[in-house]
Amino acid sequence: MNVLITGGAGFIGSNLCAFHLKRGDRVVAVDDLSTGRSQNIEALRGESNFRFIQADLLDWNELNNEVAKAERIYHLAAVVGMFRVLKEPVEVTSVNVCATERVLEAAVKGGHDPKVVIASSSSVYGHSNEQLKLHEDVDLVFSPERGGLTGYALSKLSNEIQARAYHEEYGLRVVIPRLFNSVGPNQSGNYGFVIPRFINQAIAGEPLTVFGDGTQIRSFCDVRDTIAALDTLAAIGDDYEEIRNAEVVNVGNDREISILDTAKMVIARSGSTSSIKFISYDEAYGEHFDHITQRRPVIEKLERLTGFVPRWSLEQTIDDLLQKKLNNTTY
Repeated sequence: MNVLITGGAGFIGSNLCAFHLKRGDRVVAVDDLSTGRSQNIEALRGESNFRFIQADLLDWNELNNEVAKAERIYHLAAVVGMFRVLKEPVEVTSVNVCATERVLEAAVKGGHDPKVVIASSSSVYGHSNEQLKLHEDVDLVFSPERGGLTGYALSKLSNEIQARAYHEEYGLRVVIPRLFNSVGPNQSGNYGFVIPRFINQAIAGEPLTVFGDGTQIRSFCDVRDTIAALDTLAAIGDDYEEIRNAEVVNVGNDREISILDTAKMVIARSGSTSSIKFISYDEAYGEHFDHITQRRPVIEKLERLTGFVPRWSLEQTIDDLLQKKLNNTTY
């Protein structure tokens, strides 16, 4: 199978490249390396079935040609990470929306009926977090005056709407997963991702910096589970009503843990002597940042469609990341 992965040098993208290469597929990865890193795909460059192209999707001249060759397209390219999203709000809207439009348009023009995976985000649930469990059909609530990730959330919701529009008007086969807090190798702490930051700090013996009081709740999903779910969703036939109608599907792990308990887990499993340092949201993200207190996915639709059950516990993920960091190996 010919696979095109935008954002292919990013965290999830690079792991997805490795997954498909291991299965014998031919993979083309494109990335502008603004968030993705060349070292994420360094081990793949010697693979005969792998090709990397450094390009910006907004002006990449070969997009139509590469899309026309692909049987499956994963569109992961986006401005991501808390720090970058808050710092570059114009890039968020221009890249996340306009690049997605170009990919969808190219897929329609290609005339070969690829399956297109348009990656959305749990951020789409916006300020709906009074809901303890987030179903795909929950009412979405956005309060732009509260700041935070509203611009990013709306850009990803726009991606969902764009994908549905191309499906309804042109019959494009699309899958729209909402990804929840994926974690694993090649994820950088530089853009606000919490677990790699904790691991780096623990190994260095530095205080683990917890933003706020640490009571905010998250549900982390090992990237190996994320990728397995994406692949299975993409492979589902159009006879399933949800796939036929291009409905969104939550992809994640529904186990909950506080950020403070996550920090304590990293310290315990690393054997670190690090302490925990609390930093206010204003200091971490700037004034008037409105944080999300809880975000737990309901994954019943994913389970029903694919039989997916998360295999990897957070403890296993942290252990593997610690081992990778200490030995400079991958898994």
